Amino acid sequence: MAEEEAKKVEPEACSEPPPPPPPAAAAVPVPVEAPAEEKTVIPPPEEEKADDCKALVVVEKPEAAEEKKPEGSIDRDAVLARVATEKRLSLIKAWEESEKSKAENKAQKKISAIGAWENSKKASLEAELKKIEEHLEKKKAEYIEKTKNKIALVHKAAEEKRAMTEAKRGEDLLKAEEVAAKCRATGTAPKKLLGIF
Repeated sequence: MAEEEAKKVEPEACSEPPPPPPPAAAAVPVPVEAPAEEKTVIPPPEEEKADDCKALVVVEKPEAAEEKKPEGSIDRDAVLARVATEKRLSLIKAWEESEKSKAENKAQKKISAIGAWENSKKASLEAELKKIEEHLEKKKAEYIEKTKNKIALVHKAAEEKRAMTEAKRGEDLLKAEEVAAKCRATGTAPKKLLGIF
């Protein structure tokens, strides 16, 4: 039985010493920031180590090569997709900023046009008001002059009437004196006085 056990042990053992397991094989895989460089190490099953050492090396390399190719293409596709997305987002952002800038410029242009319109209308209305004020001042001066002329005419007429009244009074006084002198000279009483009574 010891021979059978020895025979069993001999075929299982390899003529070449098995390569030492890589230090990363026992460690937990750590993802790297860039997806293209991400590698996962899968330790081979225990049974394959016991059966064939060469198979272990052959199985490990094709798996790693197969995993790297899809990861590389997947990573490249992901990177290309990310680049395309970033490009699209940057184009959208540039378009948005351009549209905002256009809207801002358009609004500023309209606001300045409105300000210019307002200023021209104000200037026009102020000029019209000044013209009306000048016209009113001119009319006021004319009315003042006319009124002063009327006042002067009234004053002149009043002076003439006063003069006429003074003249009439003077005449009446002279007439009264004459009649009184005549009455004294003749010794008769004035007729009008008797007529009044």
